[in-house]
Formats: sequence, C-alpha cells, structure tokens
Amino acid sequence: MTPEEIKKAEQHIDGMTQMEMAQLWRFAPVGHPYFDYSLPLHERFDKRFTELGRFTPAVSKAIGWER
Repeated sequence: MTPEEIKKAEQHIDGMTQMEMAQLWRFAPVGHPYFDYSLPLHERFDKRFTELGRFTPAVSKAIGWER
C-alpha cells in the first residue's frame, strides 16, 4: 500500500463503529490489509476496536455467524 492509501485506511478505521469493526473482524477475507501484520493498520484497528469495547455478547449476537 502507498502512504496515501494507508492514510485513507487509517481515516476509515477511525470512523468505523463498533458494529462495523466486529463485522469486518468476523467476515473479512483472508489477507485483508487491516489485519496484515506487515502494515501499521492492524495496530490502529486493534486500538480503536479496544476503545469501542471490542466484541460484546450483544454485538456478537447482532452480527451472527453467517454473512
């Protein structure tokens, strides 16, 4: 990813809701850049998701296990 793409992704992460983050965590395809440890995005995602409360039983039930 280019520095511009990373900056845009960071802004997207910063604007995501807890529910959006939980859905992405559960259903993202393998290799999604937000979970790629060679990029700084996984740290940003993890920090933000933690601040929002991560998965709660209510969030998990709301998104389910099937797309």
